[in-house]
Amino acid sequence: MDAGTGKAARLARIGTDGRYVVVPMDHGITIGAVAGLKDIESTIAAITRGGADAVLTQRGVAPRVHPNKNGAGYIAHLNGSTAVGPDANDKRTTGTVTDAIRAGADAVSFHINVGSDHEPGQIEELGRLTSEAHEYGLPVLAMTYARGPGVDESDPEALGHAVRLGEELGADVVKTAYSGDSESFEHVCESTRLPVVIAGGEPDGDRETLAAVRGAMDAGAAGVSMGRTVFQHDDPEAMTRAVHLVVHEDATPGEALRESGLAVEA
Repeated sequence: MDAGTGKAARLARIGTDGRYVVVPMDHGITIGAVAGLKDIESTIAAITRGGADAVLTQRGVAPRVHPNKNGAGYIAHLNGSTAVGPDANDKRTTGTVTDAIRAGADAVSFHINVGSDHEPGQIEELGRLTSEAHEYGLPVLAMTYARGPGVDESDPEALGHAVRLGEELGADVVKTAYSGDSESFEHVCESTRLPVVIAGGEPDGDRETLAAVRGAMDAGAAGVSMGRTVFQHDDPEAMTRAVHLVVHEDATPGEALRESGLAVEA
């Protein structure tokens, strides 16, 4: 039996029919134990009841994840930095593939800032990670952002370059920022054969968030990997359900707001 069989099985654990609602909650390293992360157990239980396919954290939090994830997949994130350090773009390795396996992960993830001063080292690290992960049949989610001096973080050309870099280095799913509209994001999705999922960014209102998800899906995206937009929501279960409806049931933002029980914003 080759490792590809295991990788396909594990990809199915972190998504549904090739679509993904992932909720990253690795922000404790970056910004600390903010709202939604102090009692991470309750938040994980809520978002997985709401329909998240997978939860993503740093491996040290795994014991708090598994008892509360309601059968959802688990992704271990393997690099990080802090918002108070000298350079938040300088993501450093925080674990290995074997660490992730011991933590019960179905996949691993790694963040790379394409265009930053730290890009060369992150390219090397991501290349090594995908090689090692695939030896064990473990999928890799590459968070490929366009970030650095003079880089427009929402430019579709830069985002397209970023996701293609993830594919070139052997990732299985790529995450990047949304360009702001469906038409320009088509270029991003067309830049790779891999599933593309969008980040959430700063919370900007429920309807705006769901409109971005709808626009990305219409452009050919495969889903989302949204953190604070979901786990810091007043009702993370309902917000996850709304995102799930757009990604997995092709709902409009309005339908998702109504069916999830969230108030329709004026």
